[in-house]
Amino acid sequence: MIVVKVNMAPLKHLEMENSIIDECFRDFCASHGILTVEDFLLHDLYELAAFAEREANADRLKEGITVMLSLIELQCRPWLNGMELLEDLQRNKHTLSSGDNGMNSLLQGGYGEGQLTELVGPSSSGKTQFCMRAAASVAEKQEGSVFYIDTGNSFSARRIAQFICGGSDAAALRKVHSQQFLSPSLGAVTDHQFLILLTRNVYVQRVLSRISCHTVYDIYTMFDTLQGLEVALRSQVQMNVNEYRLRLLVVDSISSTITPILGGSGSQGRALMVALGYMLKKLAHEHNIAVLVTNHTVGAGESGKTKPALGETWKSIPHVRLMLSRDNRNSNCTISILKHTSMPSGQTVRTITR
Repeated sequence: MIVVKVNMAPLKHLEMENSIIDECFRDFCASHGILTVEDFLLHDLYELAAFAEREANADRLKEGITVMLSLIELQCRPWLNGMELLEDLQRNKHTLSSGDNGMNSLLQGGYGEGQLTELVGPSSSGKTQFCMRAAASVAEKQEGSVFYIDTGNSFSARRIAQFICGGSDAAALRKVHSQQFLSPSLGAVTDHQFLILLTRNVYVQRVLSRISCHTVYDIYTMFDTLQGLEVALRSQVQMNVNEYRLRLLVVDSISSTITPILGGSGSQGRALMVALGYMLKKLAHEHNIAVLVTNHTVGAGESGKTKPALGETWKSIPHVRLMLSRDNRNSNCTISILKHTSMPSGQTVRTITR
């Protein structure tokens, strides 16, 4: 298995952007110790071109070298001064409603485009619910598309449909009934029956179609999924596709794919973690997407307190970190700011989750 270096992907990923970076070209590069973009940049390219001249397919190999340099140049963004960054913020980086009044109040509007927001909390604290509520809100009210990465089989189309229709099965069924598709005497329904009924509602169907869910169980598949997303987004920009543009990327949960590769004395796991974090931030900034990820908590010594998982290395990556804690006696959820680029930490709000 090829290890993805920090911010430097294997050459195979570039084949999606240009077919000339095919298996033949990669085998030629591998014969000279070039497996990643980083290896390519560190190599003497004049020497590599000289070796290419000796091959039967010399013209195609030299064209591949030229294409590689062009692709890398496209990735090198020009420096921006403070005024240009401010203009970009005002013009392209908007705030997306979280779908929860308490969260919107705390964050002064919701999740920021161009930012990576992390929801931290123990099991059953409401992290997944906030993710699905945000997905429903963006797909319905902002009329944007949502890319939802599910790492723990927690995604529920039924729950999102409830959020779209008012928060419960009863509200959703009333909306279907208002379309005159349903007998008012219908009692409890199964998940399957519920979804069949909802597909009869054109409005709900249209909103749900803007949310794509992708199941990922390991960090290598995560890299492949995000790389494919980046290629698709670039294609949309080139073709000037603006209808239902991607506005929210959800990863629930980020820690379940990272935790298995951490530990031990090696630095490979941490390097992969940082690479993943910066890939998410790059997608957020370059494509004006709000990125929402979840993380669990771990014990913080003998005091009985908890802290976010993934350690100090990950701590610097999110733009915004929010701690969720839930009162098991009722539906109250307390949200606290641990870190924010423009707001003081320590602010809290209490909201009701159902």
